[in-house]
Amino acid sequence: MKQQRKFLIGAVALVGVVGYLAATGMRESMIYYRTPDELAASLAADPTSRELAVKVGGRVVPGTVHYDPRTLDLRFTIVDIASGRTQFPVHYSGPLPDTFKEGRDVVVTGVYAADGNFQATELLTKCGSRYEASAEDFKA
Repeated sequence: MKQQRKFLIGAVALVGVVGYLAATGMRESMIYYRTPDELAASLAADPTSRELAVKVGGRVVPGTVHYDPRTLDLRFTIVDIASGRTQFPVHYSGPLPDTFKEGRDVVVTGVYAADGNFQATELLTKCGSRYEASAEDFKA
């Protein structure tokens, strides 16, 4: 009977430790997805939330893209897709995704800095549900 009790106590302790590690690991790696409108409202309600990493989805404003291929420095403005009201500048350093274009929907991960720029550490482009050939593809 004593041996079964020791085994049960050991199993409960092991499950507790694994559960604790899983919960703290998920909490530290969890990044919330927001729209530009939601991010602006969050910052207005709690300015200290600038320090938290977030994912923001929006649309690249045409005419705002500035990319230097030598330094891999990309700057553009993102706008809320639904409302079209809230927009802010994004700064990203890294390779330009192949599908990145003006007017395309993007998701950026990073922090909204005190200077008003969103400092992105990751840039993902959303692609349409289908690809269509352009007129140039049909030229021989």
